[in-house]
Amino acid sequence: MPAYEIFSLKRWPFSLGAGLLLTALFCAPAAATEADLRRADSWTFSFYFENDMFAGTDRNYTNGTKLTWISPDLTSYASSDRLPKWFLPYVKRLPFINEPGLKRNLAFAIGQNMYTPRDISRRELTVDDRPYSGWTYGAVAFHSKNSRRLDSMELQLGMVGPLSFAEQTQDLVHKLRGLQRPQGWDHQLDNEPGLEMIYERKLRLWQIASLSGLGADAIGHLGAALGNVAIYANSGLCLRLGWNIPVDFGTSLIRPAGDTNAPLDSRDTRLSSSARFGVHLFSTLDGRAVARDIFVDGNSFADSHRVAKEHFVADAAAGISLLLYNFKLSYAQALRTREFECQDKYHSFGSITMSFSY
Repeated sequence: MPAYEIFSLKRWPFSLGAGLLLTALFCAPAAATEADLRRADSWTFSFYFENDMFAGTDRNYTNGTKLTWISPDLTSYASSDRLPKWFLPYVKRLPFINEPGLKRNLAFAIGQNMYTPRDISRRELTVDDRPYSGWTYGAVAFHSKNSRRLDSMELQLGMVGPLSFAEQTQDLVHKLRGLQRPQGWDHQLDNEPGLEMIYERKLRLWQIASLSGLGADAIGHLGAALGNVAIYANSGLCLRLGWNIPVDFGTSLIRPAGDTNAPLDSRDTRLSSSARFGVHLFSTLDGRAVARDIFVDGNSFADSHRVAKEHFVADAAAGISLLLYNFKLSYAQALRTREFECQDKYHSFGSITMSFSY
């Protein structure tokens, strides 16, 4: 029995159950149809912003921004006019995302990540700290899903080095905010095109809900990345507890193939005709076994500054999400374990995500 049917009318006194049933018969079809039509036509836009200023520091993973667009549900990837026809035969050969009978979505993203050593006032190279580096990229992702499972395959193409324009981004922001201007970007990694293929499966492990809207769920994930920027295998968990929890696949930090904000079906608060507000607490955990990380390992094809990496890195975060009409706003405080051996301690940063289904 699905979790959302645990509190069914069969468990209520007959008179109350009959009244609710009659109301449902007259009202539910129209509301569901309206929500289903909205979902069939709805794109979901998300803006991610992560920065360690929320922890009072300016080092390591110091800034991340990302914009994503997730398409309406598709019967097939070919039914979208957003992909060139020559690309479709290659999409059909991708594993995990072409199982028949499931819903499909396309997702598009652009983003930039920025990494600096702990002392940005030094002009000379700090040999026992991580390199200055930036990663600016575009991505296309293919989602295949049902109510319990989401498979995502993402292809990222971008640039590491001066052409990522991370130096200019940080310099501009620090100038506008009146902060210490970074002095060591002359030692950043060299230009290197980056190509990544990332797969991740998300699985709704359990879910409970009541007629009052109170509920909880647990969503696990398992994935891997392969490319010249990063090679890793990862797994983790998202726990949520609250009122009118959205019917999606949780709240994530900026993570390849981690976009989870699109409503899954008409039970989602953002598509409902009645319940248009929700709030929930969440916590997330992601662990990665890392074989390559260009931001500490250095350039693939050139001699550059590098430090010895940690082969296991974990992120833990806790936060709150608010839902109002078509909007979902989330904030989380995150901790990341050491990414390289000479790093003095863990790193903390804040993460804000705003999503809008339209």
